[in-house]
Formats: sequence, C-alpha cells, structure tokens
Amino acid sequence: MRLTSVPHLLPVRYVLLLLLLWSSLGAAELRMEVQLRWRGVPIAVPSGELAGATGQSVRLTRFAAMVSGVVLTRAEGGTVQLDGQYGFLDAESGRLALTLRNVPDGDYHGLEFQLGLPAAVNHGDPGQWPAGHPLNPIVNGLHWGWAGGYVFAAIEGRWRAAVADAAKEERGFSYHLATDARVMRVGFVAWVQVAGPTTVSLALDLGKAVGGHALAADDGSESTHSGEDDAWATTLAKALERAWFFLEAKPTVVTEDVRRPAPRSEDIPGLVTSSATTPRPFVVPAGFPQPELPADNPLTQEGVALGEALFHDQRLSAGYLQSCASCHAAPRAFSDGQATSAGVDGIRGTRSSMPLFNLAWSPNYAWDGAKPRIRDQVRAAMTNPIEMKADLTVVVAELNRDAGLRDKFAVAFGSPEITADRVDLALEQFLLTLIAADSKFDRSLRGAAELTEEEKVGFALFVTEYDPARGRRGADCFHCHGGALFTDFGLRSNGLDRVSTDGGRALVTGKKTDDGKFKTPSLRNVAVTAPYMHDGRLATLEDVIAHYDHGVKRAATLDPNLAKHPAAGLALTAGERRALVAFLRTLTDSTVSAAPAGFRGR
Repeated sequence: MRLTSVPHLLPVRYVLLLLLLWSSLGAAELRMEVQLRWRGVPIAVPSGELAGATGQSVRLTRFAAMVSGVVLTRAEGGTVQLDGQYGFLDAESGRLALTLRNVPDGDYHGLEFQLGLPAAVNHGDPGQWPAGHPLNPIVNGLHWGWAGGYVFAAIEGRWRAAVADAAKEERGFSYHLATDARVMRVGFVAWVQVAGPTTVSLALDLGKAVGGHALAADDGSESTHSGEDDAWATTLAKALERAWFFLEAKPTVVTEDVRRPAPRSEDIPGLVTSSATTPRPFVVPAGFPQPELPADNPLTQEGVALGEALFHDQRLSAGYLQSCASCHAAPRAFSDGQATSAGVDGIRGTRSSMPLFNLAWSPNYAWDGAKPRIRDQVRAAMTNPIEMKADLTVVVAELNRDAGLRDKFAVAFGSPEITADRVDLALEQFLLTLIAADSKFDRSLRGAAELTEEEKVGFALFVTEYDPARGRRGADCFHCHGGALFTDFGLRSNGLDRVSTDGGRALVTGKKTDDGKFKTPSLRNVAVTAPYMHDGRLATLEDVIAHYDHGVKRAATLDPNLAKHPAAGLALTAGERRALVAFLRTLTDSTVSAAPAGFRGR
C-alpha cells in the first residue's frame, strides 16, 4: 500500500515520523461487494430472458472481471492507494466481492478502482501467483495464454431477435475486454467511513453496459477482440465504466467464523506421518500456473511408488478382474481407446475414460465435475457398479493378507494397516505425478524445436476467432482450450446434440441451465486419446474439426462462443482443417507415457 498524501518535500526524518504515526493508527479490512442488475432490476448470472435493445431478448451466461488499483480519497485531502491488492469477480460461481486489507481508519469521500491490471502485472509471468490468488489463471480463467495478458472483463450470453422474429433461434455474444489501453476506471464521490471492518456495496447495471446496443449476426456486434482497431471493444469498455453505482458503506457484520481449521495429519483418516518417507518434489513446468496440491496428502517417493503399484493391482476390483490401468493405459496418455469402457461384468458405461495427466491443476474431476478431489474420483471408479464394482471391505481384507504390501504401507504411512482411505491417498499421490508438458509445441516455445509451416498455420487458426465482419478467419479454439494447459476446465455445451440424452453437469447441480454441459478436456496428447467427446462418438481429429466447422447443434445451453458462429459453420477449407490437425499433433508428450516419473525437467 502506498500513501500519496505525504508531502514529498518534507525532510526524511519527518516523513519517517509520519509513517510511524500512521502505522500506529487503526487499519481495517474493506470489503467491496457487487450487486448485478439489468436496467435497475437485480439479476443473477446465468440469467433468464432479459429485455434487450429494439425488442430483442438477452440471456447472460457469464460476467467476470479483474479488479485492481483501488484508491480512497481522504476527506481532509490526499489519497490512500491500495497497490498490490487484486480481486477477481465471477458471477456464475457467486464470487462477487473482494476484501482489501490494511485500510487506514478514517473518513473518505471518494472511491476509485480499475477493471484491469497494471501493464507490468498484465504482461508478467502468470506462473508467479500462488494457488488461490486472484491472478492465478486457474482461479480466474481470464489469462490469454500465448496472446499475452489477461482479459479484464468478460460478458457472454445468448440473444434472440425481436418478438416478431421469435421463431428464430438464439445466437451468442462474447465480449472480452483487454489490453493495456483498455483498462476501465470506475470512480465515485461518496462518503465512506472506515472504523473497523467496513463493507462498501456497489451495483453494476449490465443492462446499461451491453443492453442498449442492438445485436446483429453480420455486423460484428456479437464479439470483441480488443485489438487496437476494435472500436466496438472501446465502446463497450466505456459503457461498462459508466454502468457502476455506489449504494452504501456500512460496518461489516461480523459473524462467527465457521471455517474449518486446517486439517492436521493425525486427524486425516488413513494418513499417518512417517519419518521414513522421502519428500517428492513437485516441479511446476515453465509457463504453467501454480497448482493447489492437497495439503493433507503431501507427495513422498514411497507414497507415489505405492500408488503406482495399486494403480496396476487387479485386487481393487470385484473378482480381481480389472485394475485402474485396464481403462487408463500409459501409451494412450492413460485413456483406453474405447468410446465407452466396459466394467468387470462387461457392461459398458455411457461415458469414455478420461486421460489422466495434469490432474494437479484441475479444480474437479469426471466429465461432469462431480468429484472435488482425485481421491474421491478414485473411490467412485472402484465402487461404481458398472466399473470396478469393488466391495471395499473385501478389497481391504484381501490386501491386508499381502505381507509385502503391508510393508509398503508401513513405509508410506507409518504403520502397516491397509485401509480404503490409505488406498485412495496413495493412488492420489501417484496420479498427481503424471504431467504432460514436453510436447513439440512446448519445445518450439523455448527454441528447441521448429514447427512446420503447416503447423504454424494450424496454430494461427487455433488462436484466431472467426469473425467475417472484421475479416478474421480462424477456428476459434482458444476460448475453451487456451493457455498452457490447453483447457479452461469449464463445463460447457459444445453442441453435440440439440437435446442431450446425457444431462451432464445438470445431473450434479439440478439446474436446467447446465443440461448437456461437460468438462472441457485438455488438448494435450489429443492425438493419442481417440475417440473423442464424453461418449466417444467422434473417431478422429478430422471428425472433431468437422463438428466444430459445420456440425454444431443449436442446443439451448450451447456455449456463447460457439452460438455466435453462423448456422452454416466456419467454412474452413480442406487445407485449413489439415493444418489444424497438424498443429494438434504437436501437442503429444511421449514422456507422460513413461510414468510414474512425472515431469522430468524443463
């Protein structure tokens, strides 16, 4: 935090005295909370149908933004700048507040902040930010990867033509505002008294920001690209600046802190610390964000080795017929090459086996994101009646009859008892070490390999939006598959069916707006993980590209970044489709097949 109210010409000893005096004064937390509105009416996002311009209807599916540069103006003159404090807002997850710390007590008559980031931060290494930090790309999903910098604000949704044309299908809009020249500055003249924890309530009227502009399918109004010549992005940025309103400032209502304390190792079922174990370093590959590793299951050499052995142990299934490796084979980046996998009874499930790598960065697991931790997904696979169908009591009893295995558990966990929880923890440790980060594409970024001209064309198509109104010809892949991990881990409908026979995420949340949504898979190793989609319906990469080129179905929950494309598709040429396939093949990392060593250096 920087105090700019201290006169610059004072002798140094007086400056130090003033700073010492200030530090002895009260400093509080200032909470900024945001309420979303549409033309004055409170809304939630995702929203229902809203009244747009010229009789159009609009449904908002996303609002997210980066906040920085908060400045408070003192009533007696001068300012307090809260440098180095950042916030991330995301309506869908309910993250519509940020907390500022070390705010001096006092009376203020002005509040300012930015939607955006300082240039040095915007173009700095995103991998520097710790897990959970608002600027960590895994947290915000707003980093543009190879294009450089963050998206400062994202507003997405669906729209329909005027009532007279209600029979027409919904289309999408996707507004991403970015670049250093487009930082949005919001300010209020308002009385804020800070005397202990304080909450400032603000309103953002998205109807005033985007609801006053008529949308059309052929004039570029459905998307922004934030280039220097993107006048539409500039217009929207200025409208977003003016759409904020100050509501009130009041003391924060302090409720009892019901957060659970950090777990102690002795309180975790199955986990006993052992002085005999050797810590296993987790090396974050260059360019990757910092993951949030499980604090209650630290990696050890012994735990990882035990997990690898269990991964290949058929005793984890009913009848001892399958192991985890039966459906997750190393040569296929730990997938199985089947559209849907068969369990111990030969019954096929409805979804394909997802490849297993870079799991440390994922916020959830399974195609529908139902499992919050790797250990939860492990347990679900073992006990699922059409997968491994394990009776954990039988499995644990059988494993405990193996003296050699008990010795391994003793080394890894401090005592020889084998429990279901310890099995889950060991498998989690092993799976965390499976990292894919050394493909031809990665080597090209560090100058150790050279992409062919065709691969370069494919990459250019991959990171370019399709927008014929502005003369852009691209495949628009990066919105969902951008960044070092080649996924945003989002749960989206990609238009496989107009009405999905598998509810996907909706089966977890119960929300109609989540129908047919599935987790965005990473495109790393995509050339060796066929067939594709959650049900393996597409056999080849060529089939996948054909789907996105001209096969997308207009589902009610279709992602806006696809819904904004013409119904006829992208009209990619045969050469462009071949170039995309060529680029996707550069994402194969053969070292992930050499597990369990995990990532072996940069």
